[in-house]
Amino acid sequence: MPHTGENVVRIEAEALIALAERLAGPMKPSFERAVDLLYRCTARVVVTGMGKSGIIAQKIAATLSSTGTPSLFMHPAEALHGDLGMVAAGDVVIALSSSGETEELLKLLATIKRVGDALICFTCDLQSTLAQASDVALDCSVPREGCNLGLAPTASTTAMLALGDAVAVALSEKRGFKEEDFAELHPGGKLGKKLMRVSELMHAGDALPRVAPETSMHEVIYEMSRKKLGMTTVAQNGRLLGVISDGDLRRLLERRGKDAMDLKAGECMTRTPVTVPASTFAMTALNLMEERKITSLVVVEEHSRLLGVVHLHDLWGTESI
Repeated sequence: MPHTGENVVRIEAEALIALAERLAGPMKPSFERAVDLLYRCTARVVVTGMGKSGIIAQKIAATLSSTGTPSLFMHPAEALHGDLGMVAAGDVVIALSSSGETEELLKLLATIKRVGDALICFTCDLQSTLAQASDVALDCSVPREGCNLGLAPTASTTAMLALGDAVAVALSEKRGFKEEDFAELHPGGKLGKKLMRVSELMHAGDALPRVAPETSMHEVIYEMSRKKLGMTTVAQNGRLLGVISDGDLRRLLERRGKDAMDLKAGECMTRTPVTVPASTFAMTALNLMEERKITSLVVVEEHSRLLGVVHLHDLWGTESI
């Protein structure tokens, strides 16, 4: 016999599978219409719900906002006491109610229909008052709740949340929302660092290890030691010619012994180093370093103009959120 925790998770998983099957079948036209209404929205999306549905509504509003759709949460009870002014001409309202008969929401219907552009609802009852009043009603019904009494919203709120995520992602794809757009909306924390450009993390100016092609190996080693990045660029007139890494030096000394110190930088540099443009995302740079098994990338712009170096240590912490 499965224990209670396992049973609840299995019930909620069943609810999500049933929702996915509806989205692939009978609910697909309604879902696409809802996404199209949101796509054509000229103002904001106002998400509302009471109780547990209200908590899910807040998350959906946050997800929509973070993926390129200006959204806000409106508490139905507060709306009855003045906050209904949050709904303006051109807004699309998404109302969440498992029963479709939530009293606070039904009292708002007349104003929402008069002021807003469209009403979309998530409900478990397509015959409910809310569903019948909506422009689009999306079915988030579940076979059963995870609660052993069948009373506390569990599987139904999970289905609502997943349906909200599905709408938000489909809408962002329809808008052509890109990594660059996501980065603009997430400047803080680990996620913000993951989406930073290498231009914000690279070593440039005096911190950039750089030697000329005619520089002696003694000076090359000094520059690498001084800048502490385990490598140096070789450049002339601002253009990147190659790089010398501590690995290159080690292999050179193994091959040439003491004679290696008689060489110039231009004679022992790697002429085709891995480079990235300044606009590269930190996470992309990190993945490239791991793929190529290197610890530094040279940042360049058009015509190999040298801008800086980004090191593996600069990117640590960008691999996870």
